[in-house]
Amino acid sequence: MKTGTLYLIPTTLGGETVNDIIPAEVQTKVTELRCFIVENIKSARRFLRKVDRTFPIDDCEFFILNHRTDVGELYSFLQPAMKGNDIGLMSDAGCPGVADPGGAIISLAHSKGLKIHPFVGPSSILMTLMGSGFSGQNFIFHGYLPKERKSRISALKRFESDTRKTRMTHLFMDTPYRNMNVLDDLLNVLADPTMLCIASNLTLPSQDIRSMTIKEWRTKAYDLSKRPAMFAIGTVV
Repeated sequence: MKTGTLYLIPTTLGGETVNDIIPAEVQTKVTELRCFIVENIKSARRFLRKVDRTFPIDDCEFFILNHRTDVGELYSFLQPAMKGNDIGLMSDAGCPGVADPGGAIISLAHSKGLKIHPFVGPSSILMTLMGSGFSGQNFIFHGYLPKERKSRISALKRFESDTRKTRMTHLFMDTPYRNMNVLDDLLNVLADPTMLCIASNLTLPSQDIRSMTIKEWRTKAYDLSKRPAMFAIGTVV
């Protein structure tokens, strides 16, 4: 029996604009699918309506894959593809499998011999790296910082030290409501000449990407409390 394909569907990073961010090829494929594995069903339904206001959401099957999903459920998510139907995998924002739990289902799909088809789309990690002016040859993404302040400060100091030694770019993020705590720690514990890039509201009209020394940031910092943001510590290329 012919099996289906697992399509990795990129979604917007925020806002309402789709045509300027999501390639037409992706939008066309999305409208053809009726089975989706999603991180957040509300976000997924909203995205589908952005792509096509008349999209038949009620005719679709949704499987929820997030940090609370039991690993034992994953095989059942792929059953439609095992029977020949294509499936779309969508992250809450950006590219599935990158800083989201999609990797688990992708790995399982490989083990079952399913075809994997990733589509081009927005990635806050790559966009920050591109816009930072830091090394794009030697970099690492750490995901979310530790919630506990002592551990967070220790991590930031470790990133700074490694950047000085290796010129590696260290990228990381946090939730918008903790962004200002992260920024305060960065400005209080890192050295004046250390380079920091902050990229906020990526792909939105209010997008802002700035790379400056910690000393410069102390006088030019702005409110990040309601803005999705990515941070990078690096050295100028």
